[in-house]
Amino acid sequence: MAIKIYIDQGHNPQGVNAGAEGFGLREQDITYDVGIYLRDILSQDPRFEARVSRPTEDTTLGSTNAESLAARVNDANSWGADYFLSIHVNANTNPNVNGTEMYIFRSGGQAQALAENLLDSITERLDTKRNGVFVRPSLYVLRRTQMPAVLLELAYITNEDDAEKLDEDRYEFADAIYRGLLSYFGFQSA
Repeated sequence: MAIKIYIDQGHNPQGVNAGAEGFGLREQDITYDVGIYLRDILSQDPRFEARVSRPTEDTTLGSTNAESLAARVNDANSWGADYFLSIHVNANTNPNVNGTEMYIFRSGGQAQALAENLLDSITERLDTKRNGVFVRPSLYVLRRTQMPAVLLELAYITNEDDAEKLDEDRYEFADAIYRGLLSYFGFQSA
């Protein structure tokens, strides 16, 4: 039976729950593209079944921030996802802050192991700084999902080098996430 991966493309296209911006880029556009690429890659591998939170560029979830987060979690829970990946890009007022990091609900367990594999894969493939895996139990999408969940901060949209990668290497980010999943499951490439 295929492993069900729920891909939450963080943020809405505009308005409520819109994401960070930097260097003329919008977080919600990056997360949308990476999520669609990842869904398409996973769909080519019979070991996986994938679903995205935003199937179209203009899909808007909820009319408040809370509703938007709840819609993503409820969709993943009702679908019976085996794993939940929430894709984001980071921002900081200091333009020198850069790199990739992962957030999980608690230390240890499947989510931590998955987060470590995803982090290794992204930082190796895209040559981003390895910031680490951090526990963030306050994050709604980690707290309310009924399966191991990881929130991925791919890179910093406010850092020039990271922003260039987020602009030009979206498919590579998706492929790196896929490779991280393969590593976590101990699978060979399809």
